[in-house]
Amino acid sequence: MRIRCVSDSLCVLGALFLTATLALGCASAKWVPLFDRQTLTGWHKNPEPIGQDTGGNWAVEEGAITGEQGPPGSGHGGILLSDERFDDFELAIDAKPDWGICSGVLLRANDRGQAYQIMVDYHDRGNVGHVHGERCGSWNNRPFLIYGEYDKDGKLIGMTTKPIDKQLPEAFSITGEEWVETWKFGEWNTIRVRIEGSPPHITTWLNDVKVSEFNGEAYDEERYDKAKVTGDIGPRGSIGLQVHSGDGWPNGSKCRWKNIRIRSLVPVAEL
Repeated sequence: MRIRCVSDSLCVLGALFLTATLALGCASAKWVPLFDRQTLTGWHKNPEPIGQDTGGNWAVEEGAITGEQGPPGSGHGGILLSDERFDDFELAIDAKPDWGICSGVLLRANDRGQAYQIMVDYHDRGNVGHVHGERCGSWNNRPFLIYGEYDKDGKLIGMTTKPIDKQLPEAFSITGEEWVETWKFGEWNTIRVRIEGSPPHITTWLNDVKVSEFNGEAYDEERYDKAKVTGDIGPRGSIGLQVHSGDGWPNGSKCRWKNIRIRSLVPVAEL
């Protein structure tokens, strides 16, 4: 970008404009909704079975997308994928999962279910907000696990966390204590994620509190094969929502999603 000075004052104004434009950068792109709050138009289930993932049950209830095993209690899950595919973007989505479910938000997903996943494993020994390699090595960068706190009658009354017994590559992460303070127990929570590059740099937030940073170029963990992961997933794919297969999903429980919106991250055009 070049600024040609006609006068000192115009040059200063031009420099200020350049600084402001570079500061805004990609953040100046508009948020675009991916869900109309009434139908599943623009979304599709995985077209072929992926292991036990035959598709799951997906519906719109009270302005939110709901997902559960299909049929309920069958052990058969699935993924709901956006028809449109994206490369570098920022995504925001409100989540309200029932306790005990295993779900997630998939980034750059393909119809085989391979993706970078933001975990929404809302159960004992789970995690919400860190990054997981879905069907591409099962690596993850979670430094702690979440657990429910129960009263004497077994009713869930709160959350706690415990650190994992494993050394992870050094990177930013919220602490377990901070996560408990950030998570709105029994309410809607907003997950926001930014993904750029391939291998990607992925940053996640929960209710506007930064949770995690994952650097796919430098991440060093035994289950993470950078070349294979990047080749399998690629630089572009769908947004996905997951219902995990298996017998761990409580019969009748659902994940809920609303206010799904995205904005493209594009470089500032040269003036």
